[in-house]
Amino acid sequence: MNYNLNKWLKEFSFYKKRIFISLILLVIAAIANFYFSNYTSKVETSTVNDLILNLIPPIDLTPLFILGWWAPFFLIFVFPLFARIHKFHEAVYHFSLLVVVRSIFISLTHLKVPADAIQVSLPKPLNWLYFQNDMFFSGHTAFILIGFFVFKHEKIKYLFLVLSIIMAFTVLAMHQHYSIDVFAAYFITYGTFKIGEWLREKLSKTGIKRYLL
Repeated sequence: MNYNLNKWLKEFSFYKKRIFISLILLVIAAIANFYFSNYTSKVETSTVNDLILNLIPPIDLTPLFILGWWAPFFLIFVFPLFARIHKFHEAVYHFSLLVVVRSIFISLTHLKVPADAIQVSLPKPLNWLYFQNDMFFSGHTAFILIGFFVFKHEKIKYLFLVLSIIMAFTVLAMHQHYSIDVFAAYFITYGTFKIGEWLREKLSKTGIKRYLL
C-alpha cells in the first residue's frame, strides 16, 4: 500500500503541471457549456418528426437518465485519479474538448425537445444544471463514450462502451433526444478524440506538450 501511494505521489508530482492546465480547460469548457446551454434554452426552437421516436412510445427511465449525468464524471475522472494518475490529465483534456465542441454544436441547430418527451425532475439544488433544447448531439452518449477512446488500452474501455449504449437507449426511450443526436454522437466523439490527439501531437513537436498536455 505504501509503495502504491508513493508511486501515486511520484506520478502526481511529475504530471502536476499538466493536471493543472487540464483542469483550467475543464473550467473553461464548463463555462462554455453553461453559456451556450442557457442560449439554447431561451432561443426560439421547433420540434421535428423522427422515424425511430414515431415507432416507440415514451418510456420513463428517469433513474438511468439521471445516472447518465454523473457516470461520466465518476468514471472518467475518479478512475484515473486513483488508478491511472498518469492518464488523468488526458481524460480531463479530451472530456473538456468534447464539452466545448458540443457547446458549439447545440447552438447551431435550434431543435426543441420532442413534444412527448418524459419530463425529468431533478433535486432543486441541481435544477440549474438541467437545460432545454440542447439536442445535437447527445451528451449522455458522448460524455461516457469518450472514455472508450481515452482508455483504449484498458479493459475498462468496454464498460464505457456498454454504458454509452445504455445511455443511447435511455435518451431515445424517454424521447429526450432525436435519433440523429444519438447516432451522430458516436461519430463526433471519435472525431473530437482524433482532433485532440492531433493537437497533442503538434504540441509534442514544439516541446510544449511536456508542460501542458
